[in-house]
Amino acid sequence: MASSVIAAAPAQAAPAPAKSLAGTTVDRTLFGMHVLGVQGGTWPSIPIGSLRLWDSGTTWSQVEKKRGVFDWTALDTAVATAQKNGVNDILMVMAGTPAWASSDPSSGGVAGVEPGGAGAPSDLAYWDEWVTALATRYKGKITSYQPWNEANLSTFSTMTPAQMADLTKHAYDIVKKIDPKALIVAPSTGTRLKPAFLRFYPKFLAELKARNWPVDVFSAHTYPASLGTPVESAVLARLWKSVLAQAGAPDLPLWDTEANFGLKGPGNANPDQDINGPQAGQWAARAYLDALRLNVSRVYWYAWAPDGDLLGIQMNKGSVASKALATLQDWIVGATYKGCVGANRVKCTFVKDGVKNKIVWSERGTAAFVTRGFTQACDLNGACAPITKKKLRLAGPVLLKP
Repeated sequence: MASSVIAAAPAQAAPAPAKSLAGTTVDRTLFGMHVLGVQGGTWPSIPIGSLRLWDSGTTWSQVEKKRGVFDWTALDTAVATAQKNGVNDILMVMAGTPAWASSDPSSGGVAGVEPGGAGAPSDLAYWDEWVTALATRYKGKITSYQPWNEANLSTFSTMTPAQMADLTKHAYDIVKKIDPKALIVAPSTGTRLKPAFLRFYPKFLAELKARNWPVDVFSAHTYPASLGTPVESAVLARLWKSVLAQAGAPDLPLWDTEANFGLKGPGNANPDQDINGPQAGQWAARAYLDALRLNVSRVYWYAWAPDGDLLGIQMNKGSVASKALATLQDWIVGATYKGCVGANRVKCTFVKDGVKNKIVWSERGTAAFVTRGFTQACDLNGACAPITKKKLRLAGPVLLKP
């Protein structure tokens, strides 16, 4: 990530795109994941509904190291691993210009980006050949394609908004011709560094509009500052939606294609924050619950991986966060989401198997919730207990059952 000159804040937001998810059935695809090592057969010990292929040894530069010569080994294994485990919803990030094709060989070289990988292709024919080969090989197997990752950050892209829109348009036309059912997910934008977001994203949307919006889904990453909470993440999601609205963007699904908290860097203002204990599970669950509140229909957690210093919440076998996500899926997958009410005290209603349950939590700290009409309270660790008080003071999320 890199900072930039401060840009003007957007004007008063118009109604944001994306229809309300209230009244819809919660699909397991809401629960997306990055799986580090999937190209070698690694797989989560909890259910997931969708997989994003990034930091998995499958970038363009890692597959096509020489023009026209493709090593599909890692990508084949990643796709086969997902399918073997019952996940057929796969999002492929096509980014990472090979050094031989890059117009900016000095770019990249960090954050998993190969040298030259952040530059624009020196000839769009190189991109077209890559997209054609990819979509042809994985027709019916990869269900969605994303041209680039965090296109507004120089770590990942040194392209102009127009260049990025050209790549998106070319990818859309090629993939739709080969595999009409596949989705094109717009290049993701980072929102955490607000100046970099506001400098790039409105211009990029204008370029997409000039090309008749060649996307099926809009995408952003709402990592808050390292000391931020789910509240700050939701603020960034609303900012993203307001910029989409001001651009006149069409009413398309919204996906958060990377989520976590405590992400360190850049600089001393974003020190490492370790989020442990019950809070880790609560915040992980809130990433998905807040998505529903904000009409974001999919979240890809970053990442299922061994413990590391970069991210604040660890997601792996036996971790508090992984247990919380497994429990939350038990609560809401297959349920009808009826909507949420409240500001600091949030109450969301879900109907599953004819039973109306509520998930409640406090945005900050704890808050008192009336328990009238409910007999059990269930925690994200999977345990339920009888309700014996008229009010419970909760941090949450907690499931209240009648």
